[in-house]
Amino acid sequence: MFVMLSIRSPQSKQPSDNQFLFDHCRCSACFHGKTRQRLRTLANVPSNVSVASAQISNGKLHVVWQTTPVHESSFPLAFLRQASYDPPLATRGELLDQSPLHTWGSEIAQNPPTVTYESVIPAKTGGEAEKGVLSWLDKVHEYGFCFVTGVPTTTEATEELIRRMGHIRETHYGGFWDFTADMSKGDLAYSNQGLPAHTDTAYFTDPAGLQIFHCLHHPIPPGTGGETLLVDAFFVAEQLSENYPEAFATLSRLAVPFHASGNEGTLLRPPISQPVFRHDHLGRLYQARWNNEDRCVLGEGWTPDEVRQWYTAARLFEQVATSKEAEYWVKLTPGTVVVIDNWRVMHGRAAFTGQRRMCGAYVGADDWKSRRRSLTNQFKAGPEDSWSMGW
Repeated sequence: MFVMLSIRSPQSKQPSDNQFLFDHCRCSACFHGKTRQRLRTLANVPSNVSVASAQISNGKLHVVWQTTPVHESSFPLAFLRQASYDPPLATRGELLDQSPLHTWGSEIAQNPPTVTYESVIPAKTGGEAEKGVLSWLDKVHEYGFCFVTGVPTTTEATEELIRRMGHIRETHYGGFWDFTADMSKGDLAYSNQGLPAHTDTAYFTDPAGLQIFHCLHHPIPPGTGGETLLVDAFFVAEQLSENYPEAFATLSRLAVPFHASGNEGTLLRPPISQPVFRHDHLGRLYQARWNNEDRCVLGEGWTPDEVRQWYTAARLFEQVATSKEAEYWVKLTPGTVVVIDNWRVMHGRAAFTGQRRMCGAYVGADDWKSRRRSLTNQFKAGPEDSWSMGW
């Protein structure tokens, strides 16, 4: 006989399909406690599995299944509420990360997010350094960028610092960069020209998650310029959504192609283009992708009206992004590293003269977010929870 369990909560009655429950059993026969991986294939999850008995005690639902051999499962009620799908009582993304984002404009210059080098390096603060890294990544998550002060002005110290956040991502520019304005690569970043606000690697299917810069050398005088520009694209999105909703909708819908072909032997062009603003299935903004310099030929699959709509919307995007309310200009100096969430905060620079030496790297979005979640779990109250919605 097929039985559907219904778990009552203060908010509602939650039906839960038997096969769904059986599939989420986390006993040692079904789930590897160390690797957090399933051990049972769907072929071994009967579609018509029935319940022999069920009872609730000590905050758990205990089920005995009508199987041969008999199988038993226990489910924390908190997990069942979180995993409810009819009705959904909580979104999975919120369960993985409930911390808020703080959008900002030029006023961020008064109190930019900052941590110290000593707070995140084990050789300086021992075991407390992991908590320091969590605080650091929390700031990157909340604001989309963070400064690190007191960094030794060497490539070795900078690379060590970056690896505290995650693995360095290799691209056609290499892994860890150490460069000057010598045009050694086919990109305007290797010139001394000014660069408007943009996100990097828009031409990747998976754009770089973090971008890290450290100015090792740029004496002024005799050098001039080279100030760094930061713009919160989520702030721009808010302004467009409130004041120009049609433009915001257009930039959230029409996919824009990007490319990288300035280096010999490299021709990057994602098979699937994406809009400037990407949203999750609940409509929440989670990524901005804007790089006018690397933009390809527009209009594939668009109507004539959509072409006109996109240009109108894109001009409004630039208008907001280049306003004094949105732009945060700062002069990077040796010893200060800036970490930028490349899925959210755009960066640029002023033109410069003189010898300017920079170093830095990319870190993948999945890597730094994994590091942050792992540290959050490590320092949260209570034991490790094998019932996390993360797996």
